[in-house]
Amino acid sequence: MKPDFITEIDWQILKAKYPNNLEEVINKLNQHYPVQYLIGDVEFLNTKILVDERVLIPRFETEYLVDILIKKIQNSSLKNPKIVDLGTGSGCIAIALKKNLNCSVTGVDISESAIELAKLNAEKNHVEINFKINDMLKENYEGYDVIVSNPPYVKEREEVGAETKFEPQNALFAKNDGLFFYEEILKKVSELSIKPKIVAFEIGMTQKEDIISLASKYIPSAKITAKKDLTNRDRYIFIEFE
Repeated sequence: MKPDFITEIDWQILKAKYPNNLEEVINKLNQHYPVQYLIGDVEFLNTKILVDERVLIPRFETEYLVDILIKKIQNSSLKNPKIVDLGTGSGCIAIALKKNLNCSVTGVDISESAIELAKLNAEKNHVEINFKINDMLKENYEGYDVIVSNPPYVKEREEVGAETKFEPQNALFAKNDGLFFYEEILKKVSELSIKPKIVAFEIGMTQKEDIISLASKYIPSAKITAKKDLTNRDRYIFIEFE
């Protein structure tokens, strides 16, 4: 019997995929195992992204970040921009950008297994992306026109949904009340001889003022704007340079 919290569409997919062991699937679902991992893929801005326990599940908030960023780049003077996606995970951001823009994209992640899946996702979506196994804070940011990141930003003791225990924890939690990666990225950007045109962040919904403060501290000359997601929560910071 279909669990109440599963949509009819997802249930039909699961029934077709697991016709002989639905009981095991239901047991997993009742233990909060993500339905996306059981299905094996998610839709993300007109792309299909494979997901499993190697990577964070792409959320609609991230989809909207990419949608806004695509429009910003299209409305800018940038032609064939060089973009780096820091903490690329499944590659969803990098792939969606490449499919929708005339650009070159590098995706960086510290997890070798995440990069393996990101490469497979790029292949499935017929795009060429330079994926690199590296700590995002050790990556050289020189030469990029756009830096985008949905870094780990959950506070270390913050309560999260039960399903997130199955996702890679290093993609979720960050030190310094969830601000660690933002501050370190901003420090590195501040040291660049030539700044990127755009730095785009997804943020936690209570972090807007703290991240604006950090950006103002390290890059006071930049234009800093916050935007809300489709549920009217503060979710994005854009830092732009002339």
